[in-house]
Amino acid sequence: MTNTPSSSSLVREFLPFVVMCVGMFIALLDIQIVASSLQDIGGGLSAAQDQISWVQTAYIIAELIMIPLSGWLTRVLSTRWLFTISAGGFTLASLLCGLAWNIESMIVFRALQGLLGASMIPTVFTSSFHYFQGPRRVYSAAVIGTIASVAPTLGPVIGGWITDTLNWHWLFYVNLVPGLAITILTPLLVKIDKPDLSLIAEADYPGIFLMAVGLGCLEYVLEEGARWNWFDDATIRACALAAGIACVLFVIRSLTFARPVVDLRALSNRNFALGCVLSFITGVGIFSTIYLTPLFLGYVRGLSAWQTGTAIFSTGVASLIGVPVYIFLARKFDTRWLMMFGLALFGCSMWSFSFITHDWGAGELLVPQICRGFPQVFAVAPSVTLGLGSLPPERLKYASGLFNMMRNLGGAVGIAVCGAILNDRTNLHFLTIASGLTPANGAMVQLLGGMARRYGALPGSLQEGHVAALKQLWLLAYREASTMAYADAFRVIMIAFVVATLLVPLMRNVIVSKVQAVPAH
Repeated sequence: MTNTPSSSSLVREFLPFVVMCVGMFIALLDIQIVASSLQDIGGGLSAAQDQISWVQTAYIIAELIMIPLSGWLTRVLSTRWLFTISAGGFTLASLLCGLAWNIESMIVFRALQGLLGASMIPTVFTSSFHYFQGPRRVYSAAVIGTIASVAPTLGPVIGGWITDTLNWHWLFYVNLVPGLAITILTPLLVKIDKPDLSLIAEADYPGIFLMAVGLGCLEYVLEEGARWNWFDDATIRACALAAGIACVLFVIRSLTFARPVVDLRALSNRNFALGCVLSFITGVGIFSTIYLTPLFLGYVRGLSAWQTGTAIFSTGVASLIGVPVYIFLARKFDTRWLMMFGLALFGCSMWSFSFITHDWGAGELLVPQICRGFPQVFAVAPSVTLGLGSLPPERLKYASGLFNMMRNLGGAVGIAVCGAILNDRTNLHFLTIASGLTPANGAMVQLLGGMARRYGALPGSLQEGHVAALKQLWLLAYREASTMAYADAFRVIMIAFVVATLLVPLMRNVIVSKVQAVPAH
């Protein structure tokens, strides 16, 4: 008789949560699974280097637009059917990504993939509050925090192995089997709430439109601004104006409409507001560093996709090691101090990254990446407990969408800002380096002469040798300028984490055992 309750509890709580966590994992994994394979995808689709980042950014933009809608969609369709539709749509879009024939089609299909799969992320957050109560939420928060931090980190490793073993198309085909399994299992196992189709007529459609326009235009400005010299370009100016107007109107609409699509009023809760800010900064750190490191290893070091993946593998291992340590400490210490430790250590890792040189590889990256990977669960998991756990159950679904959007928005903004830093600072550093490469620079003249003699060793090739030597000198200067720009980007991320660490003491502690369960609707 003692086995019956535990077996029933396994089916009722554990299995549905595991199925949903797998869906969340593949949705987050796919943001960065392409990171170490961008060169291969770009080459296969004949894409320019400044177009390749859109393979990631299109996915993130679509996700951050859809995630805030998940609260309303959950009430309309129910958790069961929203998750099922999301998993099925994500699987179909993954197939289309694998079949993409040029960079434009890939960007469209990646946006579709992010749009359809986005709802799997926030529904796991709210469902964990339904399935687990009291102290057990420490464990569920640790699991969710682990997935949120480890999945993007493992993306480049898994992606690199797949690309080198098979080809880049399988980065997307690999989603088909688990996606189909989740689509089948979710309606059989997940039973949390019931649909309410009457809410369709009451939806805040103007708010949805304003949010989509504001976020979409903002991300376009951030992503393309550096490429088109910012406000010198008419399109950038128009999109910046549209983003500003749409975001202001969206805030006004959300605060005055009775049933807004995003519950901005939840920001009046100090813990939730600070949790959103910290979630944003954490998103900047996690996604930006996973974007920068493979890009550096691919373009500066010239490593293959698999070499890049193995070089950053230590981050994923360190993240997994941090999970049991966090769970052990969370039972003994105030989670706010654990969060401060996580954010501070992440900031220290960014400081260590700022000493990067052109010859850094797996060995040089080992310690900085361990310092980046180990504290990720310390930075993410407490924000779930302290931020969402401080809200009353009736506000949780709508607020969860906003909370998760902030992390993805941080990732999208972080990648775009880092891309702009790389572009602007590379040009600045290159000009600085080039200004010192004059005939008065004896070392440069000696180097140039040596290269010219080597390249012009064949009779009658002296002129060609001089031209080849100048080209090599240009490449060396550009390599060093690029490396210095990467260091600048890591310093900016470090500053953001210093600010985040100082904000944590402003949060109130949440007594987990007293948090109520989320009622079924």
